[in-house]
Amino acid sequence: MVKQSEFTFQTKDGVDIFASKWEMDQGVPRAIIQIAHGMAEHINRYDKFARELVSQNFIVYGNDHRGHGKTGDKMNSIGYFADEQGFEKVVLDMRELTSIIKKEHPATPIFLFGHSMGSFLSRRYIQLFGDQLSGVILSGTGGDPGIMGKVGKMVASLEIKRKGGRTPSPLLNNLTFGSYNKAFKPTRTEFDWLSRDEKEVDRYIEDPFCGGIFSAGFFHDLLGGLEIINRHENIVKIPAKLPILLLAGSKDPVGGNTKGVLKTYESYKQAGLEDVTYKFYESARHEILNETNKTEVYKDIIHWLNIYIS
Repeated sequence: MVKQSEFTFQTKDGVDIFASKWEMDQGVPRAIIQIAHGMAEHINRYDKFARELVSQNFIVYGNDHRGHGKTGDKMNSIGYFADEQGFEKVVLDMRELTSIIKKEHPATPIFLFGHSMGSFLSRRYIQLFGDQLSGVILSGTGGDPGIMGKVGKMVASLEIKRKGGRTPSPLLNNLTFGSYNKAFKPTRTEFDWLSRDEKEVDRYIEDPFCGGIFSAGFFHDLLGGLEIINRHENIVKIPAKLPILLLAGSKDPVGGNTKGVLKTYESYKQAGLEDVTYKFYESARHEILNETNKTEVYKDIIHWLNIYIS
């Protein structure tokens, strides 16, 4: 039987981070999966996936990032990371959760699964703390936005000066996500780009902790984080032998319909990383864990994990 429990832990700067844990009520786990969720969602959206992993004798942990879910709700800061170094602080929060996991299961291998924004955070994590992990899975990641990212960061700086860092920014929201639905016309909702499964899209829309327009401060942090993770001098800090799996839908606009994911793959190979693989799911959109072929995705992830569990 799967047992889910919830807890909070406090960061060094005094923020209470909400977290969830899924496990069997008995038995020895084969590995731990730590999940980093995406933008404008929360960790409990991964309940189905977590329960599938637990059925294969894994334990799953994950937290609501700053500005998201119950963490953001308690801070009264939905859509906002922090006043300074927000992207880095969220990565350090993930590292703090890893420390908790290691105390509870000191001899069990840990794998990191990051989706979308969570994949960007995970890419920074493995630059800083890759030696703490047995592998990482990056779902729905994207490539280096280049000059457009720099322009977006400048716009975010101007928005912060005009309106403040915590004020929602429809302009930046539109610049970032405005084109994502265009490939799926005629569209039923503004979130059709997430999945072909209409029920899953509706669940996202109905979830009070999903969607919404994020702040200029958040976008400044995120775009700054993208600059950091795509620098070659940071990529080479990733342990060369760390197993990395890139997964995406072939129609995922975040990954540029695979182009951005392949750019990330190439940048990793050029940096000398030895164990990087990828798989694309034909016609799938952004949230492959909530797609019409999610059973196939679950099986592929579990198969990959089994390869690396000693």
